[in-house]
Amino acid sequence: MKLFNFASKDIGIDLGTANILVTIKGRGIVLKEPSVVAIEKKSGNILATGTEAKEMLGRTPDTIKAIRPLKDGVIADFTATQLMLKNIIKKVAQRYNIGRPRVVVGVPSGITEVEERAVEESVLSAGAREVYLIEEPMAAAIGSGLDVGEPTGNMIVDIGGGTTEVAVISLGGIVLSHSLRIAGDELDEDIVNFIKREANLIIGPTQAETIKLQVGCALPLMTEATVTIKGRDIATGLPRTISVSSPAIQVAMKESIDKIVEVVKTTLEKTPPELAADIMQNGIVLAGGGALIKNLDKLLNRETGMPVYATENPLDAVVRGTERVLENIEKLKTVLINSRRRRF
Repeated sequence: MKLFNFASKDIGIDLGTANILVTIKGRGIVLKEPSVVAIEKKSGNILATGTEAKEMLGRTPDTIKAIRPLKDGVIADFTATQLMLKNIIKKVAQRYNIGRPRVVVGVPSGITEVEERAVEESVLSAGAREVYLIEEPMAAAIGSGLDVGEPTGNMIVDIGGGTTEVAVISLGGIVLSHSLRIAGDELDEDIVNFIKREANLIIGPTQAETIKLQVGCALPLMTEATVTIKGRDIATGLPRTISVSSPAIQVAMKESIDKIVEVVKTTLEKTPPELAADIMQNGIVLAGGGALIKNLDKLLNRETGMPVYATENPLDAVVRGTERVLENIEKLKTVLINSRRRRF
């Protein structure tokens, strides 16, 4: 079997709070897993990552911990993140005959220098030869097919698991950006709290995410939708089944969605007039899992007066952007946070 040539040994990573996606230059997305790791407490050995580890959340014995090592889009548990990245990069490298790859990682626009170094060191210790960081809204814009190098304004709203990133982009740079630590995970928590408060039923975040995807909406649906859920009754401690409607979940998520809308409006208010005119013509692009919330585009259109549309396959926008950067890294080097090269 012919091994990949040097140029194909480049990897793009969307290091998300909810999911981690990996792409190989020239091959597209090769891995998509939840950002969860299961570790044996005594030895510190990794037992599982991704889907297998996510299924262990809330179900592990005292000897095992299953955790999400990223919170609000940044590393909360450095050791667990290192272990997860090592496991994932090793898995991809073995499957596709890759040596020490050059890696581009999508990170939140509000990341601090300390957090930048933590991400870099994690990826380097996982076996990378060089590491580049790119802000997620820039990666999402590139992955959505926007020509970020042109002297025209584009607005991207990337609603991930831990953060909502709003950015105005022109001439290969972010002119204006806001990073809000309210996104998919917060909406899940809103649903958990709403069900607990209104139905005296305890459910977990995984079930809340399913509810959000099935009946979650930012404005009323043409036809009301319902979903049946199971949880633990607070009073009796026994399992109970109830039906939840789309209007109820709209109410549950309203406060957090209003904050996302508000940060989009604030960003537009601070946008230079020439760029605002471009955005009126080009529209606001939605990316990330939050773009899948029904009628969010209509709500933003109503509140801003701007055309709004979700990019194709919004969950993959950031990782697609990292791959396009790898394909033309010399031309797009200006979009990288740390354009210096790391050689090891």
